[in-house]
Amino acid sequence: MKKIKFYIFSFLTPLVLLSFISCKEEQKEIKQTVITFKEEGVLKLIKAETDSIIKSISIEIADDEYQTQTGLMYRDNIKDSQGMLFIFPDAQYRSFYMKNTKIPLDILYFDEQKKLINIQKNTKPFNQTSLPSRAPSKYVLEINAGLSDHWGIEKGDRIEFTIY
Repeated sequence: MKKIKFYIFSFLTPLVLLSFISCKEEQKEIKQTVITFKEEGVLKLIKAETDSIIKSISIEIADDEYQTQTGLMYRDNIKDSQGMLFIFPDAQYRSFYMKNTKIPLDILYFDEQKKLINIQKNTKPFNQTSLPSRAPSKYVLEINAGLSDHWGIEKGDRIEFTIY
């Protein structure tokens, strides 16, 4: 009888220890990094007809492969006074999508002369549908959805920007 108890105890002890260890591992806390806006410059939207400033906003710059691939993904919000400016080395037909992007955006495409080609308005968060430019684009500006209408931005308007 003693021998059977010893075997049961020897067998159960590692199982009990393993269950405590595995429970402890399941409780690991996953820390999420909050991505905050990093002001790297200022951008002016300028009305084509009057050459007057429509709006000035702070901009974050996306000008390398990683930044242009991630853009505003994983962000919870941006202020109406902020935007992300994508600067590409050349003008090409461009297409963006909203994969991993939590906030609806207006995506504004500009040519080499910094003139507005077209706007993809009120994009849907997390949607992977292609949102293309209608002509070769060198600059792309992302702002909160609805602002292009609110500010009265139209095809032909242009941008000027200064990077710090």
